[in-house]
Formats: sequence, C-alpha cells, structure tokens
Amino acid sequence: MYALRIDSTEAAFNLALEETLFDTLSPENPGIFLIWRNAPSVIVGCHQNTAEEVDAAYCREHGIAVVRRPTGGGAVYHDLGNVNFSFLTWVEKNRLAGFEEFMRPMVQALRDLGVDAAYTSRNDITVQGRKVAGTAQRRKGQKMLHHGCLLVDVDTSVLTGALAADPEKFQSKGVASHRARVANLREFLPAGLSREACMDLIIQSMTKYCANEERMLPPDLAAKAEALAASRYRSWEWNWGQSPRFTEKRRRRFAWGRLECLLEVREGCIAGCRLFGDFFAGGDITELEKIFLGLRADAPSLREALQNVPVEKWFSGAEHEELLAFLCGE
Repeated sequence: MYALRIDSTEAAFNLALEETLFDTLSPENPGIFLIWRNAPSVIVGCHQNTAEEVDAAYCREHGIAVVRRPTGGGAVYHDLGNVNFSFLTWVEKNRLAGFEEFMRPMVQALRDLGVDAAYTSRNDITVQGRKVAGTAQRRKGQKMLHHGCLLVDVDTSVLTGALAADPEKFQSKGVASHRARVANLREFLPAGLSREACMDLIIQSMTKYCANEERMLPPDLAAKAEALAASRYRSWEWNWGQSPRFTEKRRRRFAWGRLECLLEVREGCIAGCRLFGDFFAGGDITELEKIFLGLRADAPSLREALQNVPVEKWFSGAEHEELLAFLCGE
C-alpha cells in the first residue's frame, strides 16, 4: 500500500478525489492510504437528512461548507485541526472486511506516540473514554473504502454550533453535548507542541504503519476529481436535496444507529418512503424504500407484506423483529 498526501483543503474536491481514486482502483493496485485536511466543513452521511443534521444558518454565517459523503454514519465537523484518512483497497470475494482491521494500525500509530488509544464501539477510536476518531465504510464488489478523521486540534466550539443537536443522543446517559463526547489528540501529546508539529507527528506515525512508500497524485486523476467535484460534490442537489413530503414520521435509536422513516400516505396507501439515519447500510437503501410503495399504511397490513422480507440486510447490525416492528409502526 502506498500513501498519497493531498494539498487541497476543499472538502468537495477531496471527497471527489477519494471517489475518483476508488472508482479507478485496479486489482493490480497495492492499495492507497490517502491523507488530507479540510477547511471548516460539515461532512454529512449519505443516508442523512441534511436539513435535520446541520445548523444551516450557523454554517452560512461562519462560512462552513456542507458536503455529503458516499458512506453511512453521522455528520461530522472538519477543520484544519483534523487529519482525514482513507484506505482504498481490494478484498477477497465474499470476505467480510470489518472496521477493526483498518483501525488496528491507526491505534498502534497513536500508541507509538504515547497516546493510550483504543478501538471501541462500531467505528470509533477513543482515548480515556473520549472519542478522537470516527470512521465509515463503503464496499463496491471487491473494492473497499474505509475512511475517517482524527481530531488533533479541532475547534470544538464551532463543532457544537455547526451540528444540529439530536436530543436522542443526549438523553439518560448523562451526555450533555457534542463537546463532552470528543477530545483532541493534542491534549494527550507532549505540551508545547504547535498544531502543525502535532499534525506532522501523527501523519508520520500513521504513514509508517499504513503504507510502504509515498507517491504523487497523477495529474489526470486530479482533473477527473475536479470535474466530479463540480458536477456533484459542490451541488445543492447532492448535498442538501429537496426535503421529501411526508404524512407520517417515525424515529428511533437502535444499538446499530438512528433510523428515521418518512412516509407519504395517500388514501391509506404509501405513495412515498424515505429512510434516513446514521446507520451503515448493507445494501442500496432505495431498494427497500421501493418495497413500501403501494402497500396499505396500517400496521397489520405492513407486517403481512414485510414479514418475509429480510429488512435487516439493509442495516448493518440490525435484528429482523425489532426493525420490522419499527417499520410497521407497531
């Protein structure tokens, strides 16, 4: 695997470049470890309803870009105090590639710097119980994209303002805010180091564990990424989209993520269905949404129609019965 360090700090271009590298990755490629930083931006999960995850007025006022990524999980705030990374690689056919195999070298890289890091939860790295990194995945055939960001010296006050707080995340467990759940790695590194010195230390350690050499970005791939950024990642349609009409709304947090179901019901039948959340999808979520179309909207009818549909296959970690009960409105 080789490393590419990207000079761009524009989130839209960087995500477009990541997708370009992923789409053009050949079976002969040894794999790419991609490293970059983003100017202030909110990166929204591909299944999320942007309008409900982002404080749009705050982002406009502070010049914070809002960009949707092509992987699941929740919305995150980036600035130049983050180090973003991606693993782009081929995996064996029918082999399940979990989060841990990509997280393990990241954890070891931090431990080499004296940081007591641990891989916890479904996709997090923590230090002393506080989150310092989150990741997400996307698979296309035998190609795997695993990416995430490390909080090195991020402005947590802006993080709190840019993300619209989800009350479900802050109930019962004594969690007071986004700020209380995260930590900057700079807190755990030797005192007196500048932000850039901290960045250099972390990037050097990560590169040592995750890549055998460094290469330069080919100009033709940079040009393809710029075209994709212009057509998709800078567009309102991709990043925000039109809020769907709905007459019924269900929302619940499961152990595997939050799920929101919006239904448009006409004359007792479902005319539209959208599923949003910070879950990781096991398949194209639009396929499940289409199954709802034309079904009667009452719980018994939905259960009868969906009982033998493996609805759980679209949501990593979900169990059939609890998910079915939610989708049927029981």
